[in-house]
Amino acid sequence: MDGSTPKDNNISLLSSPFSSPNVSALLKIKIISWSQETGLPASVCVRVGDRLFNLHKYPLFSKSGYFNRELTNSNEVELPQDFPGGPETFEMISLFVYGSSTLVDPFNVASLRCAAEFLEMTEEYSSGNLCERFDIYLNQVVLQSWEDTFIVLQKCQALDPWAEELLIVSRCIESLAFMACMEILDPERRRDQPVVTLEALSTKRWNLDMVQEILTQDVWIKDLIALPFGFFKRVIGSLRRQGMKEKYVSPVVLFYANSVLFDQNGPKDDMHSLLKGILDLLQIGEKSSKVIPVGFYFSLLSKSLKHKLDKEYIIKLQNQISGVLHLAQVEDFLLPESVTDDVSSSIEVITMESIFSTYVVFHMCPNNGSPSPFASVVGELWDAYLTRVASDAKICAKRFMELIEVMPISCRQNHDHLYKALNIFLQAHIELSQDEKCMVCKYLNCQKLSNEVCIEAVQNELMPLRLIVQALFVQQLSTHKALKECSDSFRYAHYGDFSGSIPSSRFANSRSQNLAESPCVDVDDTSNQPLGFLLQKDSEKEKPELCKKEYESTSFRIQTLEQQLMVLKRSIQLQNTSKKVDPTRAYGLEGRTMSKKRTPLGQVTSCIGTVNLASQRRYASRLLNVFRRFSLFGRTKAKKKPSVTGVRPKSV
Repeated sequence: MDGSTPKDNNISLLSSPFSSPNVSALLKIKIISWSQETGLPASVCVRVGDRLFNLHKYPLFSKSGYFNRELTNSNEVELPQDFPGGPETFEMISLFVYGSSTLVDPFNVASLRCAAEFLEMTEEYSSGNLCERFDIYLNQVVLQSWEDTFIVLQKCQALDPWAEELLIVSRCIESLAFMACMEILDPERRRDQPVVTLEALSTKRWNLDMVQEILTQDVWIKDLIALPFGFFKRVIGSLRRQGMKEKYVSPVVLFYANSVLFDQNGPKDDMHSLLKGILDLLQIGEKSSKVIPVGFYFSLLSKSLKHKLDKEYIIKLQNQISGVLHLAQVEDFLLPESVTDDVSSSIEVITMESIFSTYVVFHMCPNNGSPSPFASVVGELWDAYLTRVASDAKICAKRFMELIEVMPISCRQNHDHLYKALNIFLQAHIELSQDEKCMVCKYLNCQKLSNEVCIEAVQNELMPLRLIVQALFVQQLSTHKALKECSDSFRYAHYGDFSGSIPSSRFANSRSQNLAESPCVDVDDTSNQPLGFLLQKDSEKEKPELCKKEYESTSFRIQTLEQQLMVLKRSIQLQNTSKKVDPTRAYGLEGRTMSKKRTPLGQVTSCIGTVNLASQRRYASRLLNVFRRFSLFGRTKAKKKPSVTGVRPKSV
């Protein structure tokens, strides 16, 4: 740009920094000299604003079409109040009329050109007149420099409509857009850092600190966002017309919106109009979602709601956000500013509900019939959002269920966040009955809880009893499955099959062959090795360090299983004791018959009658005895080879 890249300075100066002579004193000297040379008095009186100028008729008459007409019948002329530039500009024009050189700079050239146009100082009346001179200066000096062009454009704000009609504004805007495109292309490779785009910022949260960091790298963007919105909008249009890629244009729009909407020191123009204008400048659709952070959309939506923007703009933003929800963060979501209001009925929560509902309608099952691959991500985001609003004591159970049902249960692959939201809701509503708790928690599936959360659910007294029993069953099935896999892998490793019989001597190599083929053995992962394999490896003296790590892993696994079995045994004992006090009534199952049909392995049910409590207790007791022996065996080995600190136990 102009051999001069924009510098970090405040271009919006109010006065020219160039030193200039006293124009008033020079004009007086010229008037006196003219009177002495011609012997004519200063017979024309021109009033401009609150100042009065006594001038000679001929110089004005000969160079200005305006004065040529006005001085025909009178020697007194009063210029209108909207005369471009006011008395100061007319004083400089008068100095030129008397033959003196006029000092022109980027700070006064726009007003001088507009004033010369008003006074009709064209080539028709005098060769080399002011209109021609100022146009040459604009084209050959000002529009070749980013800084000078920017100064002139800012000065044009006070010269409407003259600056527009003379195309000074248009020429400046096109020049700035052209130089900005050249800055992006950077043919001379003067830039130390690449031009900012938002593709690298899509994973970052939108905030003021991030914006300020970027603006220190690209000062040309900082200059553009200092323009009034009318000029800025036209610059953006020119950038797009001249072919600048959207990935470079969109950041400029976002930074401008950040400066005028979210920065406390930004312009204080009509916020309602600014919001509309910025939304019109933003590219809406799939392409824009790749370059504009979703956090910015939420900030814009929050500001739009605060200033009660038209509904069509609100819906436009909501639809855009719904298409990029999977890229959002929970911190971006809208929350009520006041904690005293009813959260569930606040405009922020209702708007969030509408956004996620729009996602379900248009993105869960699109035209091709296949669900969105991001459905589970969006489902978890919604559940995480519910954890932030569930603490409001004013939310009734029915309303909270409505919020849960915004996202279909089918899109929730993990129910940890849903459990946390329900737990927070129950903590804020301890007065709920068991039936109400069951109703609120009916969508929670314990099979989709992580192991840690499932254990917490079992111990959570706020949860309904039926849910606690379901969580207990899930823990039981998980333990049973883990034990079965461990037992099967043990027999497979030692006997070659799952029958439990000792292999024949005719197949001496069957053990090693079957060990390599075992589906439970992973030679690369010692934490998942079967028990028999680990015990066999323990006897290999040539690899003591490897044996020690494998043995510790097995010991930790056995201890974890033992703890789970002890919890299971205690719960079964409690259930067995409760049978003496009408177990169907204790668990709220009045009127139901105890099923004699056994529940298939892996199927979770809320009916306690499907469990043989006595057999389960005996089964747990036997397994506890077996694993106590394994645990003692592990501790004995550990005395010979101290365990390595810092190793965390891994569950099977």
